[in-house]
Amino acid sequence: MYISEYMTTNPITISSDAYLPEAREIMSTYKFRHLPVVDDAGVLLGIVTDRDLRSAYPSSVATGDQLAISQKQVEQTRLSEIMVTDYAFISPMDTLDDSLLLLDRIRVGALPVLDQNKKILGMFSIRDLTSAYKKLFGMSEKGSVLIAIEDEGRVNCMSSIIVLLEEQGIPVTRLIRIPGTEEGNGRIY
Repeated sequence: MYISEYMTTNPITISSDAYLPEAREIMSTYKFRHLPVVDDAGVLLGIVTDRDLRSAYPSSVATGDQLAISQKQVEQTRLSEIMVTDYAFISPMDTLDDSLLLLDRIRVGALPVLDQNKKILGMFSIRDLTSAYKKLFGMSEKGSVLIAIEDEGRVNCMSSIIVLLEEQGIPVTRLIRIPGTEEGNGRIY
């Protein structure tokens, strides 16, 4: 359940000297929203997102001379001027749970995966996270079924369920126990 098993490796990167239209073209062509900005050694300098680019481009209500001036300015703007340099990151040995908590806390769609020298190894997105959990929970396996059983909190309940299912020849690959709340009993899936 380490990031290294689920991250997108060898991400497309860009130089901080590149101009905004180049970044926009790369992101449009490859259909992603987070572009790592690196130096010549592959060390992460910053991140540029589709939102950063949309904010930098002229408004859709701009017209005439105003639009032409703004467009020319955008075409002459380097990524170093708009990239985010205060970024969160994870390491390849962080867990899926680590990434879930970090993505939720800072509310971003992807995190760069860096080595100890801040060299970029990959990107880990919410899409990568959902794909990993889908695999872990067996949702992509043929014949997988999710059932819910009310959990009254009995001791050894999980082992009793496993024994019962094995006696009936029903293969089980995963069990998850969600504790009860003040409003009701928990569930076992």
